[in-house]
This record gives sequence, C-alpha cells and structure tokens, in this order.
Amino acid sequence: MDAGATCACGMSRRRLLGAAGAAGAAVVGASACSSAEGRPKPQDALRGTVVAQTTDIPEGGGKVIVRDKLVITQPEKGDFRAYSAVCTHAGCTIQEVTEADNIHCLCHGSEFDIATGEVLKGPATEPLEKFGVTVNGTDIVLDEAE
Repeated sequence: MDAGATCACGMSRRRLLGAAGAAGAAVVGASACSSAEGRPKPQDALRGTVVAQTTDIPEGGGKVIVRDKLVITQPEKGDFRAYSAVCTHAGCTIQEVTEADNIHCLCHGSEFDIATGEVLKGPATEPLEKFGVTVNGTDIVLDEAE
C-alpha cells in the first residue's frame, strides 16, 4: 500500500502509522510519569558500602557525590550526614554545597540546610531525604536500610 492508499477502514497508511506512533508515545510518556513508589532508589545499592572518606568532607560544608546521588555533609567536626542528591522540587541532581554552607540545586535555585536537609530557599518545599551513616576510621559507610 503506498502512502496515499487507504485500508479497508478508510484510513490512509500515513494517518494509521501516525496514530499508532502517537499511541505508543502516550504509553511511554505515561509510564515515565508514573509514581516512583516501589522502585528502588539509586542509593539502595550503596547500603553497607563506603561512600566517602572523612578527609574529603570539609568541616562546616559538604561534598556532592553525583554518581551515587548523595550529598555528604559535616555540619560540625566529626558529625557526618548523608542526603539524597535528588532535589525535591523537580528531581534535578544537586550540584554543590556553597560557601554559605548550603546544599544548592542549580536547576531552579533551591537551597537546603547541611545539618538537617530542610529547605532554606525554594522553590522546593520538601526536605531532602536523609540517610544514616556510620564512620569507621576514615570511611563513611551508608547504613543498611531501616
């Protein structure tokens, strides 16, 4: 059947293929927008493993570990914290801990507290997800799931 021909249903091949493509795109789009509930988090595979060294995390600051989607902070000497590096506003990966000692998402400007993960500046309205860590010598280990 050529591009201008019609099938028994009276629809052209071009229109039929276009409709099929649109339906397929809708299914893919709907699955991409489905809830993240029930899906494993990127950090789940890291539980029980070393995620950073204490010597790499500045006192009163922190470090983003992009590949692990984690932010490790040290608000006070010897007090290490871990948060998800997925911004609660739009799901962007957080990029930095600023000189003002805030966790900063460059996508839309949200800022979070290094000690609590709470929102300091929107548009985010929810705090970052917090993870427990254990320090073994200089190793910072992401705790097993609770």
